Amino acid sequence: MSIGTFNCPSCSQSLTLPSSFNGTQVQCPQCQNIINVPGQGVQAVAPQPVAPQPVMPQPVASNPVATNIGKMSLSASADTGAETATRTLFNKITNEVAKVFVGQEELVLGTLVSLFSNGHVLIESVPGLGKTLFVRTLGHVLGCDFGRIQFTADLMPSDITGAPVFNVKTQEFTFHPGPVFTQLLLADEINRSPAKTHAALLEIMQEHRVTVDGESYKLDPPFLVIATQNPVEQEGTYNLPEAQLDRFMMKLIVNYPTEQQEADILKQHSQQLNLGEVLENEIQTVSSPAEINAAIKENASVRIDDALADYINKIVRLTRQWPQLYMGASPRAGLALMQGARTLAAFQGRDYAIPDDVVQIALPVLRHRVMLTAEAEVEGQEADQILTDLIRTVEVPRL
Repeated sequence: MSIGTFNCPSCSQSLTLPSSFNGTQVQCPQCQNIINVPGQGVQAVAPQPVAPQPVMPQPVASNPVATNIGKMSLSASADTGAETATRTLFNKITNEVAKVFVGQEELVLGTLVSLFSNGHVLIESVPGLGKTLFVRTLGHVLGCDFGRIQFTADLMPSDITGAPVFNVKTQEFTFHPGPVFTQLLLADEINRSPAKTHAALLEIMQEHRVTVDGESYKLDPPFLVIATQNPVEQEGTYNLPEAQLDRFMMKLIVNYPTEQQEADILKQHSQQLNLGEVLENEIQTVSSPAEINAAIKENASVRIDDALADYINKIVRLTRQWPQLYMGASPRAGLALMQGARTLAAFQGRDYAIPDDVVQIALPVLRHRVMLTAEAEVEGQEADQILTDLIRTVEVPRL
């Protein structure tokens, strides 16, 4: 709901603001003056010489506005580069995965961006959309070890990390590694376990190590946690703590496939073939952990212009001032946007990142790091739409 057309007293620039801005101060995007937004039945007043306040201008025609927000697709950017080693590797991976896993481009691209950025992925989707199939296929294509943990209410932290086991012959305790000692870990229905079990993953996801009885055990890189949660069944579930959510680089929303994609799935997977045999006979291993680690180090050299870094910083900081958001994103969100933009640029053969790289991954990086106000939740607003409106108010830099 807006207050209609509101003209700046200094430059007559036309602004459209939500009703929540009534009686507040904003900065005019045209003349940069601080102006008072009139309340109901109050006329606009002249600008006053006050100190600059946090600004949330609406996009105007003179400023370039971000497009393709949240549309994770290589076709979303026309700025492609050379046929580099990383781009060739990415194309090989996606081509092999597509032989078994149909559609879900955002899931594939988001997971690979997180993997090559040393991040982790939280997937929200209903059952039966092929998440386990995707992770198993990806592990085979990458040449990485694959592990799976089914989270339940009685799962203990030691069931994840491993625990010392007494050896009768040697009369000593020997550490037996848990299922977390792998490279691609599928944490299925992670929200069905209590907080003490979630806490076991905090150190693992951030520092890639496990500490048991004062002794630390390193995990071999690359290490990617792909956690899933069901948005429908909420009985017997536990909300992930904010510290846990912030460890995930992206939260991906996986929807049902299109009509054509679902028809292809029915034709391709209706013969009940053994998945292990299909992976061994039809899918090639096109990479290795060493090659992935080398690509991760190389992607870190992709250039981020100072103007683009400022653009990322403005988006993240604006989430802490936006009226519909109770809690904004942490500095880790800005780091995730920068590294994700680097990786996405490398996948397209560029040694520099552009604003399109940022806006494509903005929603997956930010949607789980912000909290809506009670008023916004009551009105039925969604984080994605609020973030989209927020990003459109930030002027896109011209690089």
